[in-house]
Amino acid sequence: MRTLTRLAPVATARAAAYAAGFLVMTVLLGLLIPQVSRAEPTSKKPTVVLVHGAFADSSSWNGVVSRLLAKGYPVIAVANPLRGVQSDARYVACILDSIPGRIVLVGHSYGGNVITNAATGKDNVRALVYVAGLAPESGESAESLSGKFPGSTLGPTLAPPVPLADGGHDLYIEQAKFHVQFAADVPAVQAELMAVNQRPIAEAALKEPSGTPAWKSIPSWFIYGSRDKNIPPALQPFMAERAGAKRTVEIAGASHVLMISHPDAVVKMIEEAATSAAK
Repeated sequence: MRTLTRLAPVATARAAAYAAGFLVMTVLLGLLIPQVSRAEPTSKKPTVVLVHGAFADSSSWNGVVSRLLAKGYPVIAVANPLRGVQSDARYVACILDSIPGRIVLVGHSYGGNVITNAATGKDNVRALVYVAGLAPESGESAESLSGKFPGSTLGPTLAPPVPLADGGHDLYIEQAKFHVQFAADVPAVQAELMAVNQRPIAEAALKEPSGTPAWKSIPSWFIYGSRDKNIPPALQPFMAERAGAKRTVEIAGASHVLMISHPDAVVKMIEEAATSAAK
């Protein structure tokens, strides 16, 4: 009994301490929660929407995304379906419609085809940035546009097409050829993972003609690598001049995935476009 008598005051004291602590926490939470719920977004910067291309996925933008977030930009990296130009564009257009305020729309490779169509008629899209991207004229396809100039070695690196239930085919780059063809300036270990994780594109998507191009009414910027083996580097200044681009930048020695190997240069161009979009 003595033991119980001695412990009782201790237990009572502990219970009182816990109760007091709970009361303090409740009061603090009552003060803090209303403040959090009243908080409003303060960023006046445009939202940057990133659209990947064939044989890649939205994680290919990670280096760009982390830098943009650190600078206070709202960012969305879209999972491009890679099924067809118009269907992909409609999907991206739905995302654009859901975003309040101004948008800088960025497309890599075939993603350039998609943004060219998705942004048409979208008043909230204030700038287009093509990162080793295709900017087709009405009626042009990724296949026909890439064939305007020599230099693409993509064809021989493709794996045997994968038959689909609808009669179409999916295309991949052979994993053993992926590093040299697609991402030559990316570390081999990283390129190996990219090869395994690559997203296929429907063969029909590369042959599908583009619609009315958004670059005829929306300012554009172009950045590309001088050692791109998917899209001929000579095609980029041709497309940029045709689109009346605000700026065209060639990164010496960069591969097709310069958003991975040169994220700072890509972010710099996006910021330039964003600054223009804010005016």
